[in-house]
Order: sequence, then structure tokens, then C-alpha cells
Amino acid sequence: MLKTALTDLLGIEHPILQGGMAWVATWELVVAVSEAGGLGILGAGNAPGAYVREQIRRIKEHTRKPYGVNVPLFSPYVDEVVALCVQERVPVFTTGAGNPTPYIAPLKEAGTIVIPVVASAALAKRLERAGANAVIAEGQESGGHIGDVTTMVLVPQVVDAVSVPVIAAGGFADGRGLVAALALGAAGIQMGTRFICTNECIAHENYKQAIVRANERSTMVTGASIGHPVRCLRNPMAYEFEELEKRKASEQEIVEFGTGRLRLAVLEGDVTRGSLMAGQVAGLIHEIIPAGEVVRRTVAEAERLLARMPSFIAS
Repeated sequence: MLKTALTDLLGIEHPILQGGMAWVATWELVVAVSEAGGLGILGAGNAPGAYVREQIRRIKEHTRKPYGVNVPLFSPYVDEVVALCVQERVPVFTTGAGNPTPYIAPLKEAGTIVIPVVASAALAKRLERAGANAVIAEGQESGGHIGDVTTMVLVPQVVDAVSVPVIAAGGFADGRGLVAALALGAAGIQMGTRFICTNECIAHENYKQAIVRANERSTMVTGASIGHPVRCLRNPMAYEFEELEKRKASEQEIVEFGTGRLRLAVLEGDVTRGSLMAGQVAGLIHEIIPAGEVVRRTVAEAERLLARMPSFIAS
């Protein structure tokens, strides 16, 4: 068993977080990951409080293990969701796409562990001072909304910048990645794309199969021209988005074009017009298996690799 500062902080068995992906990370996936000893995280996305409340209720009905809720700070319902999480005393709260400083104190007062996603060492230091219990250092290899620094470069710099546990995200799908993250000084990893291709994930089969068929060059980044870069699989929608940016369409036109595309892919399985958010690690994913099996295989492989490490040191 791998014991790190992250497993101690969260009270989990394995140093593995499941990314809180909008429309994808619903209660079914959260429960499966948490029951397997990782930390399942509900993706609140842009959903209103009523949806989040129902999802939390289902999670509590099916597991007594720790779980989390993620909300992107651009959500129009962020205040409502934070208030709900305080009321429900959610064990762990993660944030993305912004600075969550105003929300840290009320969440911590409710006993919630707060773990923001960061894309720079400077923001990590700032959020540690604001009271964050840990940070997720997410590199540009990730699927969905991304920063502009790679995981390999970002993680050790964030580790050096803060004293709280650091979770590495972006480019992880197996035990090799977990060992690499630990070597960089992280206390664990967060995986998103790998958990899309699991039995418990409610994403449409078309979406999952698109990831399974992908390789390391199958993704592209759109939205950089308006300051919101998003990594997704290459498809007609993504190429059309790219053309809009090349002809310098207005921000309003670009936003209107992209609105609702993720839901179209996830729920309806439209792999032509939908946004297939996925990370570059898609090339390592070749099958759809139970979420618990993802956790078990990742930990077992990491343990085998770590056991071999002393053999690299000459006596």
C-alpha cells in the first residue's frame, strides 16, 4: 500500500484522485472510485445547486468513504454550490479555472478540505497563504480547460514553492505515471481521461470509444484566442472552432459556438458536433474497465515499479 501525505490528509487508501469532470463525473463514478480506495470527485460544472444536491444525496446513499465536489469558478452557480457544500459538509472541495480565495475560509470552517487546481507556482503559493490544504498542479497535457506549462515542468516547481501536499494532474493513466509523479515530489495523482473509459462513467459509448481509438497526437487545443484554452479530441467541431479563431471571430460568436458542445458529446454521443474533451494521455487508454480496476491496476503497477527501483543503484 502506498502511504503519502495525501492519503493521510484525505483518509483514503490510495493516492489517486478522479478528476471532477463536468457531465462526466456523476455520482456513479464518484462512488466507484471512492469505494476502490481513491477519491471520487463530483463534477458540478455549470450545473445549479439542485442538481448538485441530488448528486451528493446519491453519493451519501451509496458510500461512507470520503468524496469530493469540484466546481469551475466561471460557473454562474459557484456561490450557490459553495453554500450547498458548506451546508452538506462535503469532505473535499476542489476548484478550477480561477482563484478560490473568497471561498476557502467558509469551506474550511465547515470542516471541508479545500484543494484548488493551479497552473503556476505563484498561484500555488498564494492559495497556500489563503489556507488551501493542498493543491493540484495541472499541466497542459490535461483534457478540458488547461494552462500553458507542461506537467513535468510544473509539478516540481509547485512542490518547491509550497509546503502543503501537491497532486500532479495532466498525463496520468497508469502506475508508471504515479511513480513518476512521486519522483517529482507530488503526493499523488489526479486522473480524468482514464476514468471516462470506465463502466461506471455515464459518458456515451461513442465518447469512450473515441478515446480508446485515440493516440498521442489525437488532441488539439481550441479557445486560446479568447483566453480559455481547452484540449479535446480532433473532430469536425474542433476544426470548425479552429477556423473561427483563425478568422478572428468575435468572442461572443466563439462562446456561442462552443456552448453546450461538451454535453452534446457526453450525453448524446455526438462525436461530430460535440466537444470530446480528453487529455493527451488518451493514447495510453485501450479498454473500458471498471473504475475500481483502474485504481487497483494503477496502484499494483506502481508498487511493482517502486520495488524495482533499488536495482538501479549500484552497490
